[in-house]
Amino acid sequence: MSLPETALYRTATVPSTNWLRQLWAPTQPAGATIVPGGRDERLDMFRGLALVMIFINHVPGTFYENFTNRNFGFSDAAEAFVFMSGVAAGLAYSNRFRQGNLWAATAKVWARARQLYFVHIVITMLCLAIFAGAARWFGFTEVLTKNNLAPIFQKPLSSLVGIPLLTHQLGYLNILPLYMSLLLATPFVILAGLRWPVRVALASLALWVIAGQLRLNLPAFPNPGGWFFNPFSWQLLFIIGLLSGMAMKVGQSFVPYSRLLMGLAIGMLVFTLMWMKIPPVGKFMNGAMGWLSGAGVPFYITWFDKTFLSLPRLLHAFALFYVLSNWPLMRTLASSAAAAPLRLMGRQGLAIFATGTVMSMFLQAARTRSEADFFADGLMLGTGILLLVGLAWALTRTQEISRAKPA
Repeated sequence: MSLPETALYRTATVPSTNWLRQLWAPTQPAGATIVPGGRDERLDMFRGLALVMIFINHVPGTFYENFTNRNFGFSDAAEAFVFMSGVAAGLAYSNRFRQGNLWAATAKVWARARQLYFVHIVITMLCLAIFAGAARWFGFTEVLTKNNLAPIFQKPLSSLVGIPLLTHQLGYLNILPLYMSLLLATPFVILAGLRWPVRVALASLALWVIAGQLRLNLPAFPNPGGWFFNPFSWQLLFIIGLLSGMAMKVGQSFVPYSRLLMGLAIGMLVFTLMWMKIPPVGKFMNGAMGWLSGAGVPFYITWFDKTFLSLPRLLHAFALFYVLSNWPLMRTLASSAAAAPLRLMGRQGLAIFATGTVMSMFLQAARTRSEADFFADGLMLGTGILLLVGLAWALTRTQEISRAKPA
């Protein structure tokens, strides 16, 4: 996730004598003034939270993965990661394009993409070393058949070509190639979005439909099929986030607050939760979706496909983002002392994601023949999260010292 130091804007809310109404009041009520302020700590907090959930989900089979957000809705931390990466990119880079030096602005974005590429290659090689070591010294040879490692031994020459070309990606290491490919297109999207934001959003939606209808994807050589995170589908989340960040940078909102939209979003979240947690509701809705699929409705509308970011996942993600971004309590929570570790992790997201990914692959190998255990899993994951918080603090402190030196 792109985590540059960017300033966001705070919103003045209308005072209310009713505390319950104030908790649920819109962050942008009619007539409210949006004034520049410090960082919007909600973005840092939610990025940090997404990184924690990604770390837990990347160690499958633990007791604690039952409590990440994917258990309560169709979308998961990946959707949040991509959307917030778009928001961060809009905040970080859009003003450079407004100032008119297009090449300098473009070079800045592509430099970030280049950084992501090298980070991805490094963590890929580290993870390969972890799995090879687990097989070589501990006899855990089964790890060599998981996480898309098998082609490296079955088709070594082709796989070694595919890794630097980003066509061959290890399992759980798919998201940085997606983000890098989206950043390569970001300068063109920003240029168009500054003039025609709504048209850009509609074009993004059209591309999502085309990708699903034609099964358009990038190749996964030497494997058949395409990328696990299809850039032509996932770009919709990123671009809506990008347009939102661009609007926030100038004190505006790309998707304004509306009581109707808020009601629909809350309804979507409640209905999704009922679908997943109440068996009769789930059975009925799954049957209805199956009937629609059999009637010829495209799979990206009726399935829960992650590669093509199917409609149920997409709608749930947008509903969740809309509710959380318009709930004033989130601003209070994000600025609290309790959220400080998450804010630190969110501000150092690339380093935390890369380190967390390598740690999670190590934990996968270490517990190859272990069963889920409340205490052992808690010790492993808790230690890992504490190490990530410590790394985030050290990096942040180092940056503060560096900035203070000239003074």
